[in-house]
Amino acid sequence: MESTQQPINERFRGYLPVIVDIETAGFNPKKNPLLEIAAVIVEFDEKMQLTIKESHSKAILPFENAELDQSALDFTGIKPFHPFRMAIDEKKALQEIFKPIKEAVKRNECTRAILVGHNPAFDLSFLNAALQRSNIKRSPFHPFSSFDTATLGGLAYGQTVLAKAAKKAGLDWDNNKAHTALYDAQQTAELFCRIVNRWQALSSLEEQSNK
Repeated sequence: MESTQQPINERFRGYLPVIVDIETAGFNPKKNPLLEIAAVIVEFDEKMQLTIKESHSKAILPFENAELDQSALDFTGIKPFHPFRMAIDEKKALQEIFKPIKEAVKRNECTRAILVGHNPAFDLSFLNAALQRSNIKRSPFHPFSSFDTATLGGLAYGQTVLAKAAKKAGLDWDNNKAHTALYDAQQTAELFCRIVNRWQALSSLEEQSNK
């Protein structure tokens, strides 16, 4: 049976969904620093199922005069200046994360990336503040639009907490790995893919029943 799915550049109105998670040293994007950022790129496979294509992550050094909230550090367990983190400065981290995203946007003939996150207003606010600090003019992401897996998880599975939505979607969840940017981004990406694929399957069934 011929697939009814559109290419990814048409499926999301010219946007390439890129799942992002960040870990920070507080809740104020202008005062508290980014400490980790991860980005997961998704594309359709040969069966036209949305799936993870590649994942990237960077550990980031706090910017000069940044305020570090100890309670936030205790929550994530991140030691910002530990040498084994192999952390780099904010501008370099963003540039290195953006490079494969821009390549994926071009490869999929999209106009730009759109941030997918779990309560993404938080991630987007920190990302935009970091862009301003770093004087980076050309971000691959839409500056304010985003897809929210908390909302989508509530719709699809009746759960808005990431761990609960992931489990309801049939994903494994490891609390020992949670609250690292890469793990949370990959789990969010898996959740997003399952919701999109489930919606597509339901839409295909509806189309067939209406024929």
